[in-house]
Amino acid sequence: MTQTEANSAPQSGPAGHPELKRVLGPGLLLLFIVGDILGAGVYAVTGQMIDNVGGMAWVPFICAFIVATLTAFSYLELVTKFPQAAGAALYTHKAFGIQFFTFLVAFAVICSGITSASTSSNVVAGNLLEGLHETFSEADGLGWFDVPDGNGAQLFVALAFMVLLALINLRGVGESVKFNVVLTIVEMTALVIVIVIGFVAAGRGTGQGDISNLVVFEDPNEKGWFIAVTIATTIAFFAMVGFEDSVNMVEETKEPERIFPRTMFTGLGIACLFYVLVVVSVIAVLPLDYDSGDEGILLHVVRVGAPDIPIDEIFPYLTVFAVANTALINMLMASRLIYGLARQQVLPTGLGAVLPNRRSPWAAIIFTTAMALGLIIVVNQMSKNSVVAALSGTTGLLLLCVFAIVNIACLVLKRRPHPKAFFHAPVWVPVAGAILCLFLAGPWARSSAQMIQYKIAGVMLAIGVVLSGITYLINRAQGQKMEFKDIEHLADDENPDLDPADRYREPHHPEN
Repeated sequence: MTQTEANSAPQSGPAGHPELKRVLGPGLLLLFIVGDILGAGVYAVTGQMIDNVGGMAWVPFICAFIVATLTAFSYLELVTKFPQAAGAALYTHKAFGIQFFTFLVAFAVICSGITSASTSSNVVAGNLLEGLHETFSEADGLGWFDVPDGNGAQLFVALAFMVLLALINLRGVGESVKFNVVLTIVEMTALVIVIVIGFVAAGRGTGQGDISNLVVFEDPNEKGWFIAVTIATTIAFFAMVGFEDSVNMVEETKEPERIFPRTMFTGLGIACLFYVLVVVSVIAVLPLDYDSGDEGILLHVVRVGAPDIPIDEIFPYLTVFAVANTALINMLMASRLIYGLARQQVLPTGLGAVLPNRRSPWAAIIFTTAMALGLIIVVNQMSKNSVVAALSGTTGLLLLCVFAIVNIACLVLKRRPHPKAFFHAPVWVPVAGAILCLFLAGPWARSSAQMIQYKIAGVMLAIGVVLSGITYLINRAQGQKMEFKDIEHLADDENPDLDPADRYREPHHPEN
């Protein structure tokens, strides 16, 4: 048998149970990681960062990359010790063993998925309306009908998009690595278009911007260089998240101890390079005070930078496709975690109800969709500035807190030797990661307009605490203890609607 055949053949785990089938080589794994990171983030936050620091918006991207990379070290060590899909909640439980703390971390991850999907829905709404206007309006398109615009129309489309995601989710979706490759290529193609247009405009001098603005620092909030870059880094962090999902592919990777860490860091580096090049393109094409609206600044780069090429009629739809994929994955994750918590009986068991034919967790899907719809409506009313800024910032805030806990959990678990670990992060790495994540989660890292993030996150977590309290009372009345019964499989791929063939899996075995 060749080495490749040995790696891809079913392996025997404890008690003779087969392990996951190893099918991912370096190429597929790299595309999976890059595709996980690229998505809604760069479309949603690039304009916000320029608003905060001017042409030096590439600096916060690099800072966010450093923080993400430090945290990736901790994730890589922990996932090799505990290679299950429960992620941060599992690591928290293993490190601290406090039931309520584990629940809060799990629910924070759920909330981050909902806020991220809600961000995506607003970006989708803005780009879809722009695309339809370019295609069908009397002024710029085929002249069939005029597309409504304004906040009301965007709110309606954003809500409709969330309902559509729920319907897709209810039907049952099995996500495969090969499908992710196609989506990743679409995402990268859209960004390459922006980068090429920007560099051509810079070379020809045809843009409205100026490449020399890349070293221009602007501080509209008058907080000083350090605080301004810190605020912009918290914004940029939304574009760097996603890598943490990739560690769940470790058991499906060939020779993971050799290629997984290297590929993870390469993927983070490629994403960061894309983002820096995008900033260069934006600065080359658009003036620093350009107002792009909630559809994102990249569409305007295409429109202004290549006015004689009809690519601006296609680009909005590419954006919709790329961002919609991010939203769907986030809502899938959130609903499956709610289902898992209900199955663990730390949330009301009714949230674990499953459609008899589709085998999709309908109650969890309805619950997470209702939270997303309410969030979009309320934030549209509360936010004095951009809805996208408020929602993307809340996602970053929640995940910074989760990442800080993961880094601390890594330090705690370092003191407990584990025979399965094949990757060890230097001690100073999780220390630095935890400190930086906590620093970026603080109020000093936000402007006054961004303080709404704490309100949004607080209310969403309070909903989880109330539901947990109700579950505790129900369990107590029934004489049951409220505890995680099988934390390793909280978010396992043994989901009710997932065909194992879609993830190239052999039957799973529990990890002790």
